[in-house]
Amino acid sequence: MRLNDPEVVRAEYAEESRLEGRIAAWQSLTGPNPRELALEAVAEARPWRVLEVGCGQGWASEWIQKELGAEVVAIDQSERMVELTRGRGVDAQLGDVQELPFEEESFDAALAAWMLYHVSDLDRGLSELACILRPGGRLVAVTNAPESLHELWTLLDADRSPFLAAGFHSDNGAEILGRHFRRVEGREAAGTVTFADSEAVQRYVDSLVTVSASVPRFDGELVCSRRSTIFVAEK
Repeated sequence: MRLNDPEVVRAEYAEESRLEGRIAAWQSLTGPNPRELALEAVAEARPWRVLEVGCGQGWASEWIQKELGAEVVAIDQSERMVELTRGRGVDAQLGDVQELPFEEESFDAALAAWMLYHVSDLDRGLSELACILRPGGRLVAVTNAPESLHELWTLLDADRSPFLAAGFHSDNGAEILGRHFRRVEGREAAGTVTFADSEAVQRYVDSLVTVSASVPRFDGELVCSRRSTIFVAEK
């Protein structure tokens, strides 16, 4: 199964338990926090109107609305994610980045955090994002590196190539974004994430629709290297 398979995406976000399981696993980070860097990149643009695509539970949209005083519109393909985001007081709508229902040049900034690798026609989605941004507007797109958590994948003897073949990740993101934006900058957030024990690793693996595996028992912690990239693309 690929991360950009529409059926996989629907299953992944039909309800929030899987997403919450993954978020919980990322609490014990060392190094720069990619969430914070993404929000800083949006704030730098001093936007009046922001679109978040693939908003998930709406944490970023809520922060942008409250801390920056910007008008925020959030979209997601999952009815449950839209419901959760509306619960935060954000204007959230069902929508697909590949067919955005907004006027051209109607947003100052857009945020796509850990979601572009889910888009089946990525160039179409990026073309839509470029279209709704005003001249000089900014897209902040966050993704992970292919080698992230390689200690975990080695433990599972998992082949990651099928998940990366059509995806958007740290190593190919600049080239892909460069087809639609005049300037692209990558900001790295590298460090580690620690799983307390084998049971914590199993809970993380169980939160992934694209992986089905039994984690071998081991003693102590599992420390995994991680790297995310915050791409800042300007129209």
